[in-house]
Amino acid sequence: MHRRHSRAIPILSTLLAASILLSGCNRRTPENQAHAAPEVEVAVMTPTTVKLDTELPGRTSAYTIAEIRPQVGGIIKTRAFTEGSDVKAGALLYQIDARTYQANLDSARAALAKARANLFSVGLQAGRYSDLVQIKAVSQQDYDNAVAALQQAEADVASSQAAVDSARINLDYTRVTAPISGRIGQSTVTAGALVTASQTNSLATVQQLDPIYVDVTQSSSQLLKLQRDLAAGAIEKSAAGKAKVQLVLEDGSTYPLAGTLQFAGVTVDQTTGSVTLRAVFPNPQHTLLPGMYVRTIVQQGVKNDAILVPQQGVTRDSRGDTSSLVLNADNKVEQRALKVDRTIGAQWLVSEGLKAGDRVIVAGLQKVRPGIEAKVAAAAGSATPAASAKPQ
Repeated sequence: MHRRHSRAIPILSTLLAASILLSGCNRRTPENQAHAAPEVEVAVMTPTTVKLDTELPGRTSAYTIAEIRPQVGGIIKTRAFTEGSDVKAGALLYQIDARTYQANLDSARAALAKARANLFSVGLQAGRYSDLVQIKAVSQQDYDNAVAALQQAEADVASSQAAVDSARINLDYTRVTAPISGRIGQSTVTAGALVTASQTNSLATVQQLDPIYVDVTQSSSQLLKLQRDLAAGAIEKSAAGKAKVQLVLEDGSTYPLAGTLQFAGVTVDQTTGSVTLRAVFPNPQHTLLPGMYVRTIVQQGVKNDAILVPQQGVTRDSRGDTSSLVLNADNKVEQRALKVDRTIGAQWLVSEGLKAGDRVIVAGLQKVRPGIEAKVAAAAGSATPAASAKPQ
């Protein structure tokens, strides 16, 4: 038994040595190991023309607003409209008791008739005195008095005519009519209410909804940059003087009719550093109502030779600086510092750091670092590289 165990020990030692020898033969030294270049996917920078759109929040407001107030006092006899309905300019809204004003007009007309009758009599006398004074049949003083009486009678007629006109206007004011066409809101009074001339509280409000305004704000820094780019020729205007505006409603749907940008505010809000932009939209169906929150897409211009980079090819560091990894002509990885303006879809618009023909790494970023060599991966379903063109 002891002899059999002693024989097994040399055999095990021999097998262990052989295993170690074979393992050593199969190992590769670092010098002999082949370093395969990592594969990456790249996007070749090709200049293109893009429309510069800015999405800004805004609110709708009526094109014109008229607050209805009485210009004479009295009792409301009737209300001639339905709240929330559309009214035409000149349509009757309220009727104020007109009896007092009709009486005043009648009195003024009577005073005018009396003044005209007096003018006729005084005129005849002045005419006769004009002939008699020539032959010294009346004194010069009597003639002068007749002329003065004629002039006073003419003034009385003019005054009476003004009183008639004023009384007629007041009578007309008892008919409270719509100054503009639009949609009228809630009435604050009913029949039987007493109103006074030019009172503080309005009787109702009429708003013109077609067209309708949309007021949005834009930062002054963005406005200044846009103006500089336009002046330098980097951006072409999308239209002569007026940019088109699209509208996105609160439910996410797109408003079917396009609007136009009317003006930009001439002052900057000191608290927000923004300026107000006003756009006007057609609103024939009255889909848009005053006070609605909307999002506007303002077409500010067109940029030629724009460089667009997929968002996955751009990284930001802790300070917010942007950069990309670029595969150069020698297939070496370089890091480029970038300046980006905005996102356009799923891409960044780059203003500095890249040029036409640059190959930006968009996939396989975790496998590379600046300075190492990489190769472009073959496109799916193709034996050729996805973007094998070298930088120009």
